[in-house]
Parts: sequence; C-alpha cells; structure tokens
Amino acid sequence: MSENITQTATGWIMDILSYTGIPSEILNRFNTIISLAVILIIAATITFIIYRITVAITKRMQAHKQRALLTQMAKYGALKKIAHIVPPIIINNLLPISITGKPVTLRYLEHFVWLYFIVAIVVSLNAILNSIGESAYTNSKYHDRPIKGFIQITKIIVYIIAIIIGISILTNKSPLYLIGGLGAFAAVLMLITKDSIMGFVGGFLLLENDMVRLGDWIEVAGTSINGTVTDISLTIVKVRNFDNTIVTIPPYSLINNSFINWRGMQDSGGRRISRGYNIKLDSIKPCNEKFFERLKGIAPQLDEFIEKKREQSKEGKTANTANPAGLTNGTIDTNLGLFRAYAEMYLVAHPLVSKDMMIMVRTLAPCDSGLPIQFYCFTTTTDWKDYESIQSEIMEHFASILPHFGLYPFQSSGARDTIISGLLEGNFPVEQIAGLPYMTTEN
Repeated sequence: MSENITQTATGWIMDILSYTGIPSEILNRFNTIISLAVILIIAATITFIIYRITVAITKRMQAHKQRALLTQMAKYGALKKIAHIVPPIIINNLLPISITGKPVTLRYLEHFVWLYFIVAIVVSLNAILNSIGESAYTNSKYHDRPIKGFIQITKIIVYIIAIIIGISILTNKSPLYLIGGLGAFAAVLMLITKDSIMGFVGGFLLLENDMVRLGDWIEVAGTSINGTVTDISLTIVKVRNFDNTIVTIPPYSLINNSFINWRGMQDSGGRRISRGYNIKLDSIKPCNEKFFERLKGIAPQLDEFIEKKREQSKEGKTANTANPAGLTNGTIDTNLGLFRAYAEMYLVAHPLVSKDMMIMVRTLAPCDSGLPIQFYCFTTTTDWKDYESIQSEIMEHFASILPHFGLYPFQSSGARDTIISGLLEGNFPVEQIAGLPYMTTEN
C-alpha cells in the first residue's frame, strides 16, 4: 500500500512540474530526488500521526491515574524520541522503489538509514531508562536504592551493542566477526583504562551486594568521610559530610578498604549508648546499716531492691538461681554494687531508653585509673541531636548521683587537687577550703 502511495504521489508531483514548463529531461534527472522527498514526507506524516495518538492515549491514562513513569517520560520527551524509530523503517522499505539502477547509491542510503535507526533506538532507550530511574527515585519504595548505577550499566551495554552493530553495518561484516576481533584490542584497552574498569567493577559490586544505598550514613576510617550518601554511580560515591562538605570517592576504594555503614542502626530504631566512668578504687567500700539509711529516699525501686536482697541473703538464696525475677544487676555488699543496681533501674525506667534492646551496667577490667563501670543501652531514636541529648542527660545524672553512693570517678591530679588534699590531711578547717569536690566530706 505504501508503495502505491509513493508511486502515485511521485507521479502527481511530476505532472505538476511538467505543467510549469520544466523539460522532461530535467524532471527525469531529478526523479530520484523527488521520490526521496515524497518518501520523507510520507514517513514524517505517519510518524506525526503515531506520535499524536500515543500522546493522546498517555494523557487519558494520566487523567485517570497519575503515574510517575509516564510523567517522567513526558519530561524526557521519550514518546517523541520513540516516534523517530518509525521513519527509518518506512524509508528503508520504500527506497528500492525510488532508486532503481543505482545499486551503489541505494546501498549507501540504506546504510545511512540503518545507522539513523540505531541512533533513534539508542536515544529512545536512553530516555526510557532516565524516566525509569527518576520514577524509581521518587517512589518511596525504591528511593534509597542505587537505581542510577543499574541504569548506567544498562546504558553502557546498549552503547556497546549499538557501536558493534553500527560498525558491522558500515563494514558489511557480521557482528560476531567484530566481537571475535575485540579480544586482542581488549587486552590493550584494559591497560589504558585500568582505573575506569576498577571503578566500574567496584560500583557493580556495591550495587550487587547492596553495600551502600542513598541516604546511608557511612564512615571511612583514615579519611574525612563521615556523612550521608547523596549519589551513587559506577564511577563515584558522593557523600555529604556533617559539616556540609562534599566528598567523592571511587567505588573500588570502598571495596578494597573497610567502612562503617550505620544503616543497621538506623533501621533498628535505636542507637547504642556505651559510656562510663573509671571509679577510684579507694572509694569502693562495703555497705553497712548507716550507709543503707543514708540511701533511703533516693529511689523507691532502690529501697525495694535492698529489702529483697536482704531477704534472699537471710534465706541463703543466690540472685541467679533461686529467684532471678525482679533481681536486677547489682549487690548490697558494696556501694558500687548498689550503684550498679540503681543505674540499671534508672535506665529501665527511662522513657527514652529502648526496653526491646539490651540494658546492662557492668564493670570492666581494673586499670591504672581505677575500676571502669560501663552503661550499655539503646535510645528509642536514631536522630543524632536527640541521641546526644539523651546520652548527655544520662551521663550527667550518674555523675551527680555517684557521690551519694560514696563513689568518685578518677580525675587526673592537678595543682588545685594536690593543695586541697594536703590541707585536708593537715586537718585544715574544711569550711575555709574553697573548691572542694561535691560531697567529698560527710556533713
């Protein structure tokens, strides 16, 4: 049908031009050009009709239900670019009709049309892939996935295939023949583009193993990288540090070296607190009735704990075998044991400490600066500012309550401490000494 339309249209144009007085010899000479013009007009017309129909259908679909992919395809002009695939198909079928007796010219034109067809497909696929990437990024389900890297991999594969097919068309060789000849060239290419290939492989491994996602907080030891991942591609990983500086790093650096990804902490909903003090060994003492009386009223749970421990002690029961229920970590034998019990009760009762994760107060191995005591728990939020506020409040509270238990954290000695210690040992009047630590002496 298209052949009949082409021949009819060409005949009409020739008749119109002959009426203008143009000699038939000239018209016959330009017959090929006129036929080509008719073919281009037919191809452009059909392409325009297909494009308008596609746009109308797309608008009706968008009016019925908004779809991110269709919106992004309109943004990148994907429909218009896809429509450009139609003209070379039409032209290639009509060329043998308009060009007869000129095999060389026909062959060159067919090569040109096929190259145009390949370029149109590559441009269309590029627009479609960009649309898919943008729509996936705006989708809440996939916004943190490194879609950009997979899109780039697909684009590279499309470009390589297009180049191979394009060369095979120009040289009249089979694509398989060209692929076989790339073996020797690839060895030289690997030496020249070693860094690029390493970046490509590293980026692919990051994406394949889901090691990094957009929005992840990563920290790379030995570098200034400590922030949020804002972009991932096959060649770079872009990180915005917490001081708002931007750092880029090649993917293979993350593969070759270890790095911390805080995604697990963020996904868990709680962030760990693991801090403590070094308690001076000479401040750890046995408990007595006078000490118990002094602690009354600090916390109702502590009073109850002391009574339960006393009852178990009279019955000869141990905390871990007879009745572990209600027996928190700690003892009534020493002031430090009581403080451990109080600290764990405080953390369990704290509204911003997670009850679903481990809560523990423990002592570590003694060292030159005393006996370390560690507070281990998780907050109910992962927000950095809120986390630091909760952690600070807990540590400040424990620092203020330690003297009530007769415990003091280790501090490096200074000139003031040395002088105060000498005055106290020399029985100098306490009320005349300025700068005494809180609750250093009993009233």
